[in-house]
Amino acid sequence: MYSSVQLIRRRVFVSDESNPVAEKALDVALNYVRRTASTGIQFDSFQRVIANTSDARTLLEALCEKYDNSLKTEKPPDLVLDFTQTGVTSETVKSFTHALALPTVSASYGQEDDLRQWRFLADDQMKYLVQVSPPADMIPEVIRSIVLAWNISNAGILFDDSFVMDHKYKSLLQNVPTRHLIAAVEDVRNVKRQLTRLRELDIVNFFVLGRLATLKNVLDAANANKYFGRKFAWFAITQDKGQLKCSASNATILFLKPEPDPTSRERLEKLRTDFSLTTEPEIASAFYFDLALRSFLSIKQMMDKGQWKKLNYVSCEEYQEDKPMVRRDLELRRALREVQEPPSYAPMMLEEHNGHSYMEASMRLEKVTVVNGQSVSAEVEGSWKLGLDSPLSVKDASSIANLTAASVYRIVTVLQKPFVMETRDKSGAVKYEGYCIDLLDEIRKIIVFEYEIYVAPDNKFGNMDEKGQWDGMIKELMEKRADIGLGSLAVMAERENVIDFTVPYYDLVGISILMKKPETPTSLFKFLTVLEREVWLCILAAYFFTSFLMWVFDRWSPYSYQNNREKYKDDEEKREFNLKECLWFCMTSLTPQGGGEAPKNLSGRLVAATWWLFGFIIIASYTANLAAFLTVSRLDTPVESLDDLSKQYKIQYAPYNGSAAMTYFQRMADIETRFYEIWKDMSLNDSLSEVERAKLAVWDYPVGDKYTKMWQAMLDAKMPNNLEEAVARVRLSEGTSEGFAYLGDATDIRYLSLTNCDLQMVGEEFSRKPYAIAVQQGSPLKDQFNNAILQLLNKRKLEKLKERWWSTNPEIKKCDKQDDQQDGISIQNIGGVFIVIFVGIGLACVTLAFEYYWYKYKRNPRVTDLAGQRGGKAPRQQHLAVIGRGASDDLSATAKLDAAALGALGQAYNYRRNGNQLPGVNQAWQH
Repeated sequence: MYSSVQLIRRRVFVSDESNPVAEKALDVALNYVRRTASTGIQFDSFQRVIANTSDARTLLEALCEKYDNSLKTEKPPDLVLDFTQTGVTSETVKSFTHALALPTVSASYGQEDDLRQWRFLADDQMKYLVQVSPPADMIPEVIRSIVLAWNISNAGILFDDSFVMDHKYKSLLQNVPTRHLIAAVEDVRNVKRQLTRLRELDIVNFFVLGRLATLKNVLDAANANKYFGRKFAWFAITQDKGQLKCSASNATILFLKPEPDPTSRERLEKLRTDFSLTTEPEIASAFYFDLALRSFLSIKQMMDKGQWKKLNYVSCEEYQEDKPMVRRDLELRRALREVQEPPSYAPMMLEEHNGHSYMEASMRLEKVTVVNGQSVSAEVEGSWKLGLDSPLSVKDASSIANLTAASVYRIVTVLQKPFVMETRDKSGAVKYEGYCIDLLDEIRKIIVFEYEIYVAPDNKFGNMDEKGQWDGMIKELMEKRADIGLGSLAVMAERENVIDFTVPYYDLVGISILMKKPETPTSLFKFLTVLEREVWLCILAAYFFTSFLMWVFDRWSPYSYQNNREKYKDDEEKREFNLKECLWFCMTSLTPQGGGEAPKNLSGRLVAATWWLFGFIIIASYTANLAAFLTVSRLDTPVESLDDLSKQYKIQYAPYNGSAAMTYFQRMADIETRFYEIWKDMSLNDSLSEVERAKLAVWDYPVGDKYTKMWQAMLDAKMPNNLEEAVARVRLSEGTSEGFAYLGDATDIRYLSLTNCDLQMVGEEFSRKPYAIAVQQGSPLKDQFNNAILQLLNKRKLEKLKERWWSTNPEIKKCDKQDDQQDGISIQNIGGVFIVIFVGIGLACVTLAFEYYWYKYKRNPRVTDLAGQRGGKAPRQQHLAVIGRGASDDLSATAKLDAAALGALGQAYNYRRNGNQLPGVNQAWQH
């Protein structure tokens, strides 16, 4: 390949004591050069510096000693091979080569910003100070590709000493919204405990980088902890060859291992057999071999082309920091790219900037299934090429995605209707439904995850006690047992100190009052209770007395109708005011129909006018009092606000123990007490002047004691232990003016009033706070949920959820409306009027029956033998007389009488009309 032979004077090789692979690969490269004449390379000498200390001064002295000796022997180095890995050793070597402007090819770990001594190189310096990242530095980048490809939200990254991850802590998942932890694998005895700690931090995606033996130890520990299954994902990454083995009972693992480029396998095999390139890991040995050989060949190529200029050197003692050395036009980087030597493993990618050059090897992605400690299958699912932003190449993305850990979040909640309610399906399994569950399902459409939900052990939202200890949902989040707190959890300042809240998903909600709905007393004859019984009796007595007077006046007045029939015989209305007519007249005078014709005599008319005036006053008074009476009974609401509740003593009131409402009143009372003490200390301060003290002298306390008194009243009332107990006490109240009132969240009270017809919400809300979803402090879920909730707000999804659970909820009952002024008088209070009608109609029916019976059976016409009574023998038809009222009106009976009978009847009538007596019939006629 190379025809000329060039003497390369010296090389300086610097490496870590912890990197024997690089040293052995360099020996193979030197052996390859010596045994392969076609390279055309001969070495004058080769100096090695193996760093076995982290002391920069000691290492620098060793380097300067080697370097200065080479200058004294007039054999300065042409090239420095820097195979140090990272840390102090690497930075010392780079500082040395940078200061003395020595052409260097480095295989250190890290990207451009990680090489602190080479971070700000000039363009000319960049040409001869070259860094190429080793495979162990690029392989961890596959984690970033996996996380981005499958949107993994958490990651636990474990590694052994075959990988150097010092610089990866900040850069591996930089700008990726993934909560992660990077740690070295502990010894075999502590691996289980290490995995447990990661799991307690809610890590379910595990990446293990290391040798095959390390992978086996970690996977065995995971099997012992039962960390395999749908909730977990395992990624095993190695530089080694061979198959993945572990003792897992049932596990599926994504296994990534390197494989040589197909075009390089023959050459790799020859190097392995002919030159003993057998150090493991194979990919690292091949990389260091190729980099060393390419470095040698690049110098040889530059010398052949006359591009290698004679270098000027400065010893360590002569070096002046204010006069740095810079070599011009030394194109070592370009020469490295132009070398045509075939790669032994994979091609080298040499870029213009350090930190971006590497060997572009491939990693094979296998899905390894382990059953009962045996690998039953290892299916190739794809590949990945080493690189900083290299994407995964998979055969079936869906099948691989199913092997990743499902994002299963543990959700703690509190049962509260209608936000979270517990139900059971047909199989008896516990299910949850409600406003918050629907909200969670809507968020899942935006953020893909699964969840496990459980109720807080004490079914409380969370409050802090005097010792600063939390309970309820807040405690579960603080102690990492839950990822999300879901429910009608109010945003409070003290809670935000220990957990994080998302943006509010529900409007401001305050505290309100729950009371028993007043039961307005009803009576069918309530219209009769408008006037007292004594008044009704007096009205009845006045009625009979006035009717009697009218009858007396009409009978004795000489100007009445019955005493002046001839005078009023031509009047159309002729009314004789007997006792019956007087009763009827007085009764009908009280109605809109009126009493009819008034008496003819003046005295009777005065009595009637007096009765009319009396009736008008009584009817007007009754009507006004009836309306007022029915209205006042409906407007009787003794408590309409918190102030009303605090000013009375008959109704007990309290929130339930441990609730947010209890905390509110307790703190308000405490604040009032503290303010009072502050004012009292000010007013009693002896150091004040007379003027200053006078300014504090007031007749009323400047600090109220409203909440102090209310808190004491709540303690006296003995707070219920839960909402159910509070509602039961409210229901036991005898009325709105005595009993028990519950103070709590307005959402609770509103829902109770909608689903119970005997409860009502009283007063306006106070101490209003929004509801939000809680997450662990610092959790990335906060930002994800914020975005989802804002999207739901923009789409008006939250309004639809409110409508479903508050307006169209099937649990809401349709209660009878409470009487008010707009609704009018209810049938329960005026229904007796209809009973009066029915009773009157019933009496009329009975009277009709009596009249019919009396007419038909008791008052039938009777025929009398007038002749027989007088002893005469006149013909029968001439002495018949029809006796009985109404007989003359019966045409059918009259038609049967003969002419003689009619004549007799007419004769009898004429006699009676003339005032004469018809013998024998006078008595009958009179009747």
